[in-house]
Amino acid sequence: MSRWSYFARRLVLAVPVVLFGTTLTFMIIYLGPIDPVSAILGPQSNQQAYEQIEAQLGLNKPLFGQYLDFIANLAMFDLGDSWVIQPDTSAMELIGSFAPRTLWLGFWSVLLPLFIGIPLGFYAGLNPNTWSDYFASLGGIVWRSMPNFWLGVILLAWLSQDNVLFGFNWKTFVVDTGIVGAPSLNFYDVAGVTSIDLFGTTLFRLPFKFNFETFLAAIKRILPPAIVLGSASMGNEMRLGRTAVLETVNSNYVETARAKGLSSGKIVWKHVFRNALIPLVPIILNEAFLLIGGSVILETIFGINGLGYLFFQAVVQADLPLAGSLMYIFILLIVFLNILQDFLYTIIDPRVGYDK
Repeated sequence: MSRWSYFARRLVLAVPVVLFGTTLTFMIIYLGPIDPVSAILGPQSNQQAYEQIEAQLGLNKPLFGQYLDFIANLAMFDLGDSWVIQPDTSAMELIGSFAPRTLWLGFWSVLLPLFIGIPLGFYAGLNPNTWSDYFASLGGIVWRSMPNFWLGVILLAWLSQDNVLFGFNWKTFVVDTGIVGAPSLNFYDVAGVTSIDLFGTTLFRLPFKFNFETFLAAIKRILPPAIVLGSASMGNEMRLGRTAVLETVNSNYVETARAKGLSSGKIVWKHVFRNALIPLVPIILNEAFLLIGGSVILETIFGINGLGYLFFQAVVQADLPLAGSLMYIFILLIVFLNILQDFLYTIIDPRVGYDK
């Protein structure tokens, strides 16, 4: 079986996984103790109004009929309307308004451990049993052991002080911003044009209007929760990167490359780094989704109000279409990350897909 045949097979197998996940979502939401009609009408409701709302929502149909409607609507990406949080507002519209803040948080939460944790782990693996190795390993253990919810509260309380450290004030650093609240992401406008000038000469023009100060404010507002959310991933990737490099350095093909007289730089870049990335691929992609799931707590602590906050409110307030739609998107995201993992495997490791 070739690598691409293996990848195509994995792509086809994703369909029953999505079907199983959506079926499980239906069972949890519609067979659970949540009564959406009572959530809509409130405690002061009569039987006639209850039956009317129940018929309007289709909850008086047989359970199997509700299941077929649920699966068919999700397959057509008809996510329905919100019942409780914002009645008569489409779930897709709500998700679209809350998603950018979660994506902004997830982007920086993945980027920080990716460009800090992995390089430090590789550096520690290339310099074993040195003070830098001990420091990086200890840092990975400390970052991994601190719970996100505890670290988030501590960091929020620390940055809220006017004099954090030797006169440093996070609120006024670079740009004046608060610590709690959703970041403003309207730092660009596709209808405008931005000119990049140097000494009075226009170097080039961007096909959109860009506000650099708003961009810095958005980064500054999201950095504290992003550091907290990516802290566990940073520790994991640092430790696993160190272990992967140590195993690769001591492998037979690296010894053969040394015997052939290759320089240390070529050995590291051509043989060590690429093979050390193979065990890190599933870790990075799996933690990318865990960051989104873990954002429920941190979005509440830092007041970001993204998809995590929206999902929590949909479950608590019995907004079934919205909760089901968010679960469906999360399932698609998991499946997409697994497919991306298989695709990266076929590129990084040529042995994938070949049967012995």
